This record gives sequence, structure tokens and C-alpha cells, in this order.
Amino acid sequence: MPVQIKKALISGGGTGGHIFPAIAIANALKRRYPEIIIQFVGASDRMEMQKVPEAGYPIKGLWIAGYQRGQIIKNILLPFKILWSLLCSFWICWRFNPDVAVGVGGYASAPMLYAASFLNVPCLIQEQNSYAGITNKILGNKVQKVCVAYEDMSRFFPTTEIIMTGNPVRKDLKDVAALKKEGLKFFGLKENKITVLVIGGSLGAKSINEAIEKHLSSIEKLNVQLLWQTGVAYAEKSNVLCSSLNNSGIKCMPFIKEMKYAYAIADIVISRAGALSISELCVLSKAAILVPSPNVTEDHQRKNAMALVDKKAALMLEDKEVKEYLLSVLSELIKDEEKQLLLRSNINKLSFENADERIVDEIEKMLV
Repeated sequence: MPVQIKKALISGGGTGGHIFPAIAIANALKRRYPEIIIQFVGASDRMEMQKVPEAGYPIKGLWIAGYQRGQIIKNILLPFKILWSLLCSFWICWRFNPDVAVGVGGYASAPMLYAASFLNVPCLIQEQNSYAGITNKILGNKVQKVCVAYEDMSRFFPTTEIIMTGNPVRKDLKDVAALKKEGLKFFGLKENKITVLVIGGSLGAKSINEAIEKHLSSIEKLNVQLLWQTGVAYAEKSNVLCSSLNNSGIKCMPFIKEMKYAYAIADIVISRAGALSISELCVLSKAAILVPSPNVTEDHQRKNAMALVDKKAALMLEDKEVKEYLLSVLSELIKDEEKQLLLRSNINKLSFENADERIVDEIEKMLV
């Protein structure tokens, strides 16, 4: 008898790197089972409470947070938050009665998947990073399967549970190469120049922004086009800088909504090393200079970046050195077309097509 999934519970969030893969998995479930009811559970004060409803799914928020280093007052409430979130998670799971529970990491994932596993609901974890987060490491022995995007994850999870699926990426990024002319027109850029895309995340990246600011006039002399996502906090300053150059080939904006066009025109990408960004760069075969954020748990981004650097699939600059060395690394890469081709070829070897569908396949196998 074929598997029928009527209800699915998806928990986790906190960052786009957790939320967007979760939504991609939900969409894949919905495509395969149009009548399915999907319930999200997140942290009540995090961005999933906005992003998930925007994607068309209901979400319940838990009063949960992580340990805040050096903030004793905030941590006083932590035991109460954990206990309350566990109680709420048991209640949500018992009332919803899902066929399967999926955790994507983040604060809300821990109590929700713990409750689901205790109530004998089949559970799956989707781990985006090359170094497993605390939540997923704790849950590793309580779930049936762990879907990963990097090799050597047996350091964190039982080998029998690990399935290599890759990280789900946005469907609108598929086949972006065909959108290059449309993308150049959209941003008002030219066809005959190398285009450098700078993305520091929706909030921007202070070190990357400061490096671009320091070297902007020198970058202009490299005879390239620059598409620079600055983040909201840096938008006003960057607009003044760019307008002072009077160069139509240098575009800055606080947030790039049409990323399919941005990726379509990009020859070289300067980016943070979040799991989602790296997965997109792999699928799209982009030559990349990665600048890992030093402000993430357990130095995830640096470990993600090194997994690519070790395979000669990307270049990396430490956050503390990007301001000094970005110009030299970028200019050398621009001049070295062979290096660009090598990076594109090697990063593409690390990509996974249809990761969301692969994860749904594994969900179905759990329920047979």
C-alpha cells in the first residue's frame, strides 16, 4: 500500500539558513501530497514567525531561546523557557497528531522533536551545516534519519541514520543562466564586463561592507561591474559612496529581492558562508570568495567554508583580514580566468539537485 502523509510537523528556525530549507521541504511535501496539512513550530520572537506565514503556512511560537553568553539576567529565565516549551511541544504534538516530524535546527526544534520522538512520531532532522549544531547533536539519537549536505557527518550522528541529500534551495534559482540578459537589463548593467556580486545577508556584513568601502575606487579601476547588497543599516552610507563615483556600473542596494537576476549576472560572488548561501553557490556553479561570520554558534560558517576550500571549490578570507586583503584577492581572481573556471567546476561537484524532493523520499521511506 502506498504511503499517505496527511499531517506533517516542521520545527526550527531562527535564521534564513534554517527557515528557507524548512519552507522548501514543506513545499515539496505539498507538491506530492496536495491535501497534506502542515504545521510549523518556531521560536515566538524569531524571523520564522513572519517568513513562514508569508509562505502560506501556519506557525505556532514557543517561548524559547538559547544560552546567552555574558548575559546573566536573560539566562535566569532559560530553565523556565525550556520547561514551558517542552510542555507546549507535547501539547501541540498530541493535539496535531502528525504522521511525521521534521526538525531543521534552531531553538524551537529541540523541544518539538523531543516531544514528537517521545510520542513515537517518526522524526527526521535536516542538518544544513558541515558542523552539526547543538540542537541537532542532542536530537541525533532520538530520530530515525538525518539528512545532511556534507561528508564526514558520522562525527555527530549514528552512521545508520545519515542520508546525503544536500540542502534545499529556492526553486526560482533553477536555470538562472538563461536569465542573464534579463538580469543585466533589470539592474541596468552591461554585457561585456565581469560582474561581481557582494552579498552579506539581509542585514549586511560589517566587515565586507567596510572592505568594499575602503577599496571602492580601486574596484572601479578594475573595469568590472559591482552589485552590492549592503543591508539596511549601511544603505544610506553606501548610497552616498556610490553616487559620488558617478559610475553606472556600481550598484548598491540594501536588499536584493530578485536574487535570481543577481545570481544570473554574477561572475564572481563575495559572500558570507552560511549553509544556504553555499548550497546556492554550489547549484549555480559560482566562483566565490567566502568571508565566514565570526558571530555564529560553534564557528559554523568557517567550517562550512573550509569544506569548500579543502576541495579547491572556493576562496576564503577570515573576517578580520577581509578589509586588508579583499582587493588583492579579488583582483587576482578577476585576472585569472583559469582559476575562475576551476572554482566553478569544483563547486558544482558539491551540488545536489532537488534536495527537497530527496528529503521527502526519505520521509516516505520512514513511514513504509
